[in-house]
Amino acid sequence: MFHPRRAPPCRHLPRARRYRGVVTIVAAADGSALGNPGPAGWAWYVDDTVWAAGGWPHATNNQGELMAVLHLFQSTAHVDDDLHVLCDSQYVINSVTKWMPGWKKKGWRKTDGKPVMNLPLLQAIDSAIAGRQYRFEWVKGHVGHEMNEAADARARSAADAFARGGAVPVGPGFPGAPRVDTADWANERIIRSATTHESLF
Repeated sequence: MFHPRRAPPCRHLPRARRYRGVVTIVAAADGSALGNPGPAGWAWYVDDTVWAAGGWPHATNNQGELMAVLHLFQSTAHVDDDLHVLCDSQYVINSVTKWMPGWKKKGWRKTDGKPVMNLPLLQAIDSAIAGRQYRFEWVKGHVGHEMNEAADARARSAADAFARGGAVPVGPGFPGAPRVDTADWANERIIRSATTHESLF
């Protein structure tokens, strides 16, 4: 497995903020699904020069929201900066920050004993956030929040592209990150597993 060499903090990013001497990358993450489920997209956004998007022909909005967060953590794995994630999905925030530890103790089952939905995505996020310093902040969607609106527009553009069968605007990605095809086999398999409950392994 390829492990990229960790890079120094990205102090040059316009959205990188310093808290008590620590550089923190501020990014918005969002998802979109036409029909829900239907053609779907995801996106994360730091600024107009640092963002990424992707999607699938058929997925849910929650899956898009989760993939945006997963890809953001994957794309910043090579830097030592903290992450401040702006998200309009209470489901995503609660899943990652509140519910996941309990689910893991119960074998990835909910309090009622039923399997956790979107398990492959959540397990991938659980792996991606290990050892990282991060915090989530809920922002209300569709009220003009600059970064949330930018992520939402890119996620919707990706969903629209899949609906039309056109080219998906994938964005420039994160500086220094290994370029990953946003429709690569691993991410495609994760979303297919989340949709069909197919085993990843």
